[in-house]
Amino acid sequence: MTRMIERWFPSAEVSANSDKGWGSGNSEISLFMWFAKRPTAQAKAATICSLLPWPDDVAEQERLQELVRSAMTGRYAAWTELRAEIAKSNPEGATTLDPFSGRGMIPLESARLEVQASAMDYSPVAVLASHLLTSAPFEDWNDEPELPFAPVTEYLVTAGADRLLSDLNTLFAEIKNRYIAAMSEFYPRSGGEFPWGYLWAVTIPCQECGLRFPLIGSYELMPARGQRGAVSFYIAADRSTGTWEAVVTPARSAKAPTLTNAVVNGKKVAGKSAICVFCGHVHPLAMHRRLLQEGEGKDAMVLAADIDSRSQKTFRQPTSDERQAADAASRALADEPAFSPFLPAVPDENIAAGNNNIIGPSIYGARNYGDFMVARQTLSYVRLARIINDIGTELGTAGLSASYIRALTGYAAAVVAKKLRRSTRGARFQSKGGAQVGDLFMNEGSITFSHDYFEAGLGDGPGTLKSISDNVLAACRNLFTNRRGTAASVQRGTATLLPYPPNTFTAVVTDPPYDQMIAYADASDLFYVWVKRCLHNTWPELAITSDPDGCQEKAQEIIVKRVRGEAPHEHRTRKHYDTLIAEAFAQMRQVVRDDGVVTIVFGHGEPEVWQRLLHSIERAGLVMTGSWPANTESGGQQGKANIETTLTMACRPAPGGRPPGRKGAVEAEIRAEIKLRYPDWERWGLAPADMLMAAAGPAMEVVGRYSEVRDAKGDPVDIYTFLPLARAAVQDAMAVEINHQPLEAFDARTRFALWWVRLYGRQAQAKSELRWQALASSLDLAAIRDLVPDADKGVRFITARDYKADIDADSAVIDVALALAAASEEGLQAMGQVLLASERSTDDSYLWAAIQFLADRLPDNDPDAIAFTRVMRTKVGIGNAAQTVAANNHATARREQNNDDQLRLI
Repeated sequence: MTRMIERWFPSAEVSANSDKGWGSGNSEISLFMWFAKRPTAQAKAATICSLLPWPDDVAEQERLQELVRSAMTGRYAAWTELRAEIAKSNPEGATTLDPFSGRGMIPLESARLEVQASAMDYSPVAVLASHLLTSAPFEDWNDEPELPFAPVTEYLVTAGADRLLSDLNTLFAEIKNRYIAAMSEFYPRSGGEFPWGYLWAVTIPCQECGLRFPLIGSYELMPARGQRGAVSFYIAADRSTGTWEAVVTPARSAKAPTLTNAVVNGKKVAGKSAICVFCGHVHPLAMHRRLLQEGEGKDAMVLAADIDSRSQKTFRQPTSDERQAADAASRALADEPAFSPFLPAVPDENIAAGNNNIIGPSIYGARNYGDFMVARQTLSYVRLARIINDIGTELGTAGLSASYIRALTGYAAAVVAKKLRRSTRGARFQSKGGAQVGDLFMNEGSITFSHDYFEAGLGDGPGTLKSISDNVLAACRNLFTNRRGTAASVQRGTATLLPYPPNTFTAVVTDPPYDQMIAYADASDLFYVWVKRCLHNTWPELAITSDPDGCQEKAQEIIVKRVRGEAPHEHRTRKHYDTLIAEAFAQMRQVVRDDGVVTIVFGHGEPEVWQRLLHSIERAGLVMTGSWPANTESGGQQGKANIETTLTMACRPAPGGRPPGRKGAVEAEIRAEIKLRYPDWERWGLAPADMLMAAAGPAMEVVGRYSEVRDAKGDPVDIYTFLPLARAAVQDAMAVEINHQPLEAFDARTRFALWWVRLYGRQAQAKSELRWQALASSLDLAAIRDLVPDADKGVRFITARDYKADIDADSAVIDVALALAAASEEGLQAMGQVLLASERSTDDSYLWAAIQFLADRLPDNDPDAIAFTRVMRTKVGIGNAAQTVAANNHATARREQNNDDQLRLI
């Protein structure tokens, strides 16, 4: 059976729904902290297209396409019709597997369709996240005993599937009350209310005067907005007493913060320097970083923040009681008992070597995950974890089932994980947006460190337990309302050793790790060390690890680890990744049914990474049979992995008994196959750039018909060779004409330039796309690099004004066209000189076709579009000017010759 995903995919609908709304996945990711968001629109489309057939009858094809399009209009859109169609197409029962499930975005879509889904991940944090999203919400908890706590009336619903939501509301309220009781002595009230929180800063001793001063990067507290003025502060220092204090002022501060760019002897000092508030001594980045690494940094409370009766945030100096309470918390933390003989209260799990680029605090002296917070913050998490464990025990005494207790405490741990994102020394105070607590992740791949940071207190406001609990409850209300489906099966394991018999699943649909984009385990170890403390009674398996640092295991993690710092034993190399991802794909091939597909969602711009991926697929005994692009990452959700387009690829187990193939014949087949598919792509509205990516599917399908491909000399051919060919075949299939001139009739350099403008106009593109296009054009990158120079962290087609070249008879058409546009501002004579130098005329159809094309394709307000239009309108005049210049040159040459002759006679 040919599956729909091998012939069609709703690329446009996936792209349209991935940024916001039901298809963005924003509600789902609000439940738990994890990485690499997969939009639910893409997950849903990949799942249903992997389970539905692609019939031979065109009318049936169109009917199923319309069903899928209607399904892409909402979370449960076309739910009944889809279930019926999937059941009819899979009479033996449909099943799916995602062995890289992460938070469970892909298995969730199977669960919602009542398709039996299996989810697996190597990270225990991801397993917990996936369980809370794909399994627990779909269980029937109605027969469970009542919680032994006073119910909360807000959002209280005890009937049907909303029992879980009601109990979570009660549970979170109980946790919050106990948390306040456990920590209230360390957070004195102000005006009868608990403060929102406190601004802290790390202090260091000045290397000139010896006095200790705070490192603060910004004095702004609230920017001016409407009728409200700005609020800021500054540090007032008294050198005679060696003391300093923060002074709040109702205006924008005119003083430079103590951590800023400095100028010494007229030269800017690299990085942010720490400037002593007492004597002005400048401590360059390397110096103040060294002081922190040597343990010279100490935390100091700078300001207290309240939220008044009008919900306005106000700032003040901390009271002596507040400072004493923080000191008392430090002493109390030292007395906290361990959670178990092997689990101390304060995390002692070490930060692995080579993690300076992943774990920012390690650059500034942190050695383990207990070093991340001010002591009072650490105490608050220790006691919060103890509360969750105690409640788990009480729920068991009340008769609740172990599985329901695991679910309830798991959601409580989700609150803790989300709160961690707004804690530690990486939680910067942010003045924008009405004053907030910044995320400790600058991107989803690395944890930051900040010299000044915010500690949320017991009151209301961003980063507090109440705020985070309400946020998680809001996500649950959104996800649980009108939910339909069946619970997924979630377990921990490695994709290289799947615990399933052969031919088990109708489809494997997965989003594997992308090379070195995200170090999942290292980046989530902070959550792991606290989650296992929260759940060591109810999820005891979380605490079991063979990692030498006591963190998540990494031996079988399939990534390429970016290392910064000393890491002599780091094993997660490219060889490790390539070997294990091939093993994982081979395992998927084993467990998928003979008529099923392995669907891989993958996004990476670099041709070299694609080469390695294709080799891994080939080594696994899989053949790619479909490839569909969608713009799913435009929000920058991947941080460093900031790709915009991902491919959803269908693969099948390679059939046995395949004959060998010859390169020339295979190339001809690829061109023919793409020419055959092109009319459908055009009819479905695929953009030309998307067709280039879609071409990989049919190209690899053709290659997969053969056991091997050899060239005319009998040498084996790398399958990657055929990807640039496939892209070139799209260009051929499109039969692009440039003002009635076939594109292939132009010289190679001009053909490249016109095709680039046809695809992207003046838009910036990733540098990797330039490499792809160079490969497809069979040109060295150096041969066309001047046409598409660097711009906006990518590349963009050059402007005529910036183009520099000497024009002669050998110049390519595109060079002459750009030179004419550049000369157009100088007048007819300058343009005539260019045309004359090129030895072309106004009858050169290729030159003028290219100029007209560029004038039409570039944006109307683009200076070059205007220049090319000017050139076209003065075409005759340019020709006349060229003739005039030629005549003048000839006359000048004759005069010079005559003068020479006269001189010789003399």
